[in-house]
Parts: sequence; C-alpha cells; structure tokens
Amino acid sequence: MSSTRKRAAILISGRGTNMARLIEVAEHSAYPVEIVGVISDVVDAPGLVFAADKGISTIALPRSDFGSREAHDGAIEAALTELDADIVCLAGYMRLLTARFVQNWQGRLINIHPALLPSFRGLDTHRRALEEGVRVHGCTVHFVTVAMDEGPIIAQAAVPVLTSDSEADLAARVLRAEHELYPLALRLVAEGRVKMIEGRATFVNLNENARDGAARLFSPASWDDDLDLEALARFTP
Repeated sequence: MSSTRKRAAILISGRGTNMARLIEVAEHSAYPVEIVGVISDVVDAPGLVFAADKGISTIALPRSDFGSREAHDGAIEAALTELDADIVCLAGYMRLLTARFVQNWQGRLINIHPALLPSFRGLDTHRRALEEGVRVHGCTVHFVTVAMDEGPIIAQAAVPVLTSDSEADLAARVLRAEHELYPLALRLVAEGRVKMIEGRATFVNLNENARDGAARLFSPASWDDDLDLEALARFTP
C-alpha cells in the first residue's frame, strides 16, 4: 500500500454499517485512507466480526473493565497509538469521549450523525424528525468537539421525508446516504481539503463546480441507487 495513505481507526459500539462501508471503500488502492483498526466498547459488537473477517485488527475495550471514563479513554488512546492512527472515525460509537481525548485528537476526530445538524442533536433523530413533520432529513459528518454533536460540519446529505414513511423507512433511507457521505467526507479530511481551524471547517482546493464534485458530496442525488464502491474510492471533490 502507498505510504501516502492516511491510517484511520474506527470506533464502534454495534453493527458498524458505516464502519463496513469505510472498510470496503478503503480496499480500493485509489482511496487515500487505510483502515488499520476497529475499537469497540462492546465485546460482542457485530462490527468486530466483520472487521476481523476483513483482516483488520480489532480491539474490545468494555467500559466495565475500567474505573472511570478517563481510564477507558486512556486505554483507547493507547490502542490508537499502537495502531499508529492518523485519523479516528466514530461510526455508531455510543459513548461521549472525555474532553482530554477530544482535545488530543482535535481536527483528526470525526463523526457521522443521522440528522442535518444543528437540527436533532442526540438520539432518536428519525422519530423526532417525523414528529416535527420536517420534509427534508439527512446526515452530517462533522469534526468532534467537546460539546455533543456541535463540531464544525464537514459534509451533509439530504433525503426526502415521505408522507408514508415509518421510522424504519426513514432510517433506512438516511443510512444509504450515510454510506455515501462518510467515505467522501473522510477523503476530504485525509487529503487535507478540509481542516478544523479556529473552531470552523476550512476548505482548500475544493472544486464546487465539478459535475460529480462537491455538490454531490453535500446533497447526493443517488440515495435510492446502488452505491458504486469503486466510484466512491476514486471520487475527487
């Protein structure tokens, strides 16, 4: 593998479908990121099995094994150091990280949230979107800061909310958008096209006029089409 590829580790708590998408896209040599490890706070998280089957290092660090959040996050940091990770991706990681951890990884720690931030921070986003009667919903990739779901936005994808939608229907539609958005956003970070500077996401050399470029990144129109992993790996914003 090219030495220029960034080394990313993924934190999960469950099935890890976004983790799986990142792993699959990173299997293409054109993608500028290598997934070097998956860490979970849940010993039997299904995502660990998927990652292990792909030959990726997996580490389980259950919170119950540690006397404090600080000790738990310290163990995660030690694992990340062992993996020599450049970037950390949260993919359904269900615990808040300590301020020290977040500050140590500032600008290199990203998360995907199943809503169009700043709307619907926290949990149960799809149910809340339906209850509020919004007509557009979606997902957001953002830099992680100490405040929950308040970090600078890297990219967003919008999907329609249909009048016939159940919570499960909407969740499935948003998840497909997540699977397209996260690899593209991670690419921007890995290539240095977006950086967290003075609390804001600052973009560099982003071609917003390209037909398949940034416009698709921020509002993909292919949410009900089959996703092309090779196209995602080679995509140039």
